[in-house]
Amino acid sequence: MMQESKIPTPHISAKAGDFAKTVLMPGDPLRAKFYAENFLANARLVTSVRNMLGYTGTYKGVPVSVMGSGMGMPSIGIYSYELYHFYDVDNIIRVGSAGSIQKDLKVGDLVLAQGACDTSAYVDKYRLPGHYAPVADFDLLHTAYQKARGMGISVRVGNVLSEDCFYSEGLTAEPFAKMGVLCLEMEAAALYMNAAYDKKRALGIMTIANEIFTGAEIDSTARERNLEDMARVALETAVEFS
Repeated sequence: MMQESKIPTPHISAKAGDFAKTVLMPGDPLRAKFYAENFLANARLVTSVRNMLGYTGTYKGVPVSVMGSGMGMPSIGIYSYELYHFYDVDNIIRVGSAGSIQKDLKVGDLVLAQGACDTSAYVDKYRLPGHYAPVADFDLLHTAYQKARGMGISVRVGNVLSEDCFYSEGLTAEPFAKMGVLCLEMEAAALYMNAAYDKKRALGIMTIANEIFTGAEIDSTARERNLEDMARVALETAVEFS
């Protein structure tokens, strides 16, 4: 239930009803702007606090929102919490980049994050008496997989690693690679924890932007502008849940 007395929040200036039931969340607010302008019909800006842009429009006639999450688990943790708690959002799909740590996972490949390991203390706030395994919502995951297959887009499904430190690949990549983890990113685990605690849905869809062990990478322009497969899969999934 939407808690109208809490909105606008300290981080989101939208009014009640401004967000759709499903929100796509790229890390970069300019990528949110790009998706809104190029994929959504009648997109309107609903929040711009701290330049973290959020838009709502329609895709194939269905309301869908897109909003930046910022970088890292603390940032997406704040925004996803407020969307789930105060704006009656039911589904958040992270659409972002990741670094491959498997030799057969190449730049441009698409990953659906079935689970998200982490190197963060984010889980400590829940005071659990053991280790917690953050996982995606199965319905979102299954739908995204089927949509990708139907569009002829190849995807990998598996475990990812959400890290707090961007410049720590040398310390963590190889041990997690040996455990079959596909790639490194920085947000999915916190998103999955928030969704689980609030009985909401979450999914991470990532495009491989660089290969940790080979050094191969795409440039910043391609990272922002040429991730259409990921956007299409996310949007086709969103229309099933909005």
